Amino acid sequence: MPELPPVPTLLASAVEALGGTARKGQQTMAAAVAHSIDTKEHLAVQAGTGTGKSLAYLIPSLRHAVQTGRTVVVSTATIALQRQLVDRDLPRLAEALEKPLGRRAKFAILKGRNNYLCLNKINSAIPDEAPDAELFDAFAISRLGREVQRLNEWASDTQTGDRDELTPGVTDRAWRQVSVSSRECLGKSRCPFGTDCFAERARGESGQADVVVTNHALLAIDAISGIQVLPEHDVVVIDEAHELVDRVTGVATSELSTAAISAAAKRCAKLVDEKEVDRLEGAAEAWHGLLDELPPGRWDRLPEGAAPVLALVRDAAWNCRTALAPQGSTAPQGDPDAAATRNLALSAVEEVHDAAVRVLTTFEESDPAARRDVVWLAVEDVRGVARRTVHMAPLSVGGLLRSRLFAAATVVLTSATLQVGGSFDGLAGTWGLPAQSPNTVDPALANGGEAPSDSGAIRWNSLDVGSPFDHAKSGILYVAKHLPAPGRDGLAPAYLDEIERLIRAAGGRTLGLFSSMRAAKAATEILRERLDTPVLCQGDDATGALVRRFAEDDATSLFGTLSLWQGVDVPGPSLSLVILDRIPFPRPDDPLLVARQRAVESRGGNGFMTIAANHAALLLAQGTGRLLRSVHDRGVVAILDPRLVTARYGAYLRASLPPYWETSDPEVVTKALQRLTAAPAAK
Repeated sequence: MPELPPVPTLLASAVEALGGTARKGQQTMAAAVAHSIDTKEHLAVQAGTGTGKSLAYLIPSLRHAVQTGRTVVVSTATIALQRQLVDRDLPRLAEALEKPLGRRAKFAILKGRNNYLCLNKINSAIPDEAPDAELFDAFAISRLGREVQRLNEWASDTQTGDRDELTPGVTDRAWRQVSVSSRECLGKSRCPFGTDCFAERARGESGQADVVVTNHALLAIDAISGIQVLPEHDVVVIDEAHELVDRVTGVATSELSTAAISAAAKRCAKLVDEKEVDRLEGAAEAWHGLLDELPPGRWDRLPEGAAPVLALVRDAAWNCRTALAPQGSTAPQGDPDAAATRNLALSAVEEVHDAAVRVLTTFEESDPAARRDVVWLAVEDVRGVARRTVHMAPLSVGGLLRSRLFAAATVVLTSATLQVGGSFDGLAGTWGLPAQSPNTVDPALANGGEAPSDSGAIRWNSLDVGSPFDHAKSGILYVAKHLPAPGRDGLAPAYLDEIERLIRAAGGRTLGLFSSMRAAKAATEILRERLDTPVLCQGDDATGALVRRFAEDDATSLFGTLSLWQGVDVPGPSLSLVILDRIPFPRPDDPLLVARQRAVESRGGNGFMTIAANHAALLLAQGTGRLLRSVHDRGVVAILDPRLVTARYGAYLRASLPPYWETSDPEVVTKALQRLTAAPAAK
């Protein structure tokens, strides 16, 4: 195939075809991504909102895929970005670049199997999951029935079977009635619906695509499990890369609860000897009895009596597993319902067995610093009933990412927030990249130059392409230095007074980001009585619906917690003020983060700065990034926590934020907000 036009030429053609304008940051990023692909050196790119980073990485990716015939995987953290890429960006690019690339580029979306409707399960008499306390509620039963009926009707109409295309959605419980995990699946060759399977069809389409869009969780499964889920690829682009570690940690986390053990036993009923089922039920009772006597929190060592109970769970689950699938046996070929039921039982007992083994194996290592996993007991209130679950999560996923992701493909990581404390090193360490300042990429290298290479080490470069926004002229960072430091007893009266004053000056138009749902609800309740402008609170309705109502009415304010810190994109006059009630440090009783802090300290590092401060810095950057979403936006970010300017770590946290104009003067901010409220909206 003849050499294709260079990336700058393709980018210029695409921008012109799409009716856009040239952006320096986008051009610089596209050249750097192309250079990374050419040299096989990893790249971290911070690209502020409005840069156009999707085009900047998609165009080099499409060029590489068409030129070499190799697939490029693009991984995202949110459904919204997946839809933007597949429904808008990629179709428009494929059309705009068809002539210069010599053919129309192909793309596909791929998700985990349990995101697709299972035709065998919906058309078979496979038993539903074991009931729990929720299903003794008549309303819950009727709602579940209505949702399952709707899913059955939808199965006849859908072309993809993709849960994300079902509007409105259904509960997780209802969806589990019509979907299966990879472990539960019969396999294409043994399933009577294998040729029509939605998940298999999606995998087939992905194998023919130039670009496959997936999510961080599926990327992690592909990298960690050793089971090939994604098509063969040599380049991975990770958008929303600040979320990567948390999503990979989530995939690598397992749990063991009484409900899970009991459900596995019920799955095995009538499939194995009754004695084996009774033994597994007995193990569930023993596990319940043990956990019921223990306080929640991290386990530094196995509690007294836990080892024999875990061994009982492990052995009982293994006996059921062996009875379900003896060595060398195969499931009945002529009875897909029986095979599916057996697979569901196998999956359940294997998960129980593996979780028990994981806990026991963790504590075989006597040195806590050498353990790979963190184990803790969590207690959750479910309709007045305390549900106790033991969780196991990796202390670090950096080694996994280094050996399974970075060693296997060229990786480009990008987000609007990758620098912590003004450096890429904080996140790089969590990704498993060398703990040293990387090279600064020279975009000129993308035009034919060569970078030095060290074959003995993982090479990575970094680049901050900036933002099209003039933060210092468009936004004010106000830190309420006069307020007392936040306490543990909820919002102090002075904080509520400050929020009221700011919202009145802004005429509504406020996004309130709180560190807890309790604080958000308390502020909502009190300020609804004090203000004459509407206040919405997360939980009043679906988050998407609340954001739409907020965007449609300039006078409305919206209060909420973590998902709003990263999930709100409201350009224009509806959002002129972002309030953060406190620095979003992790909870001091978070077992995993505390364990990670201790691990850093055991190596002589500063655990607070490396873990807690970096966690807070990323969230602060994400939260304050809600303010400016277009070049016409103006407004104020108000952080009520005075520690941002009074504590020693304050400068480090502020270095992670966009370069807003800073003040601690309440009068200056009040007047600025009043001027914004009185000014006509920019067109």
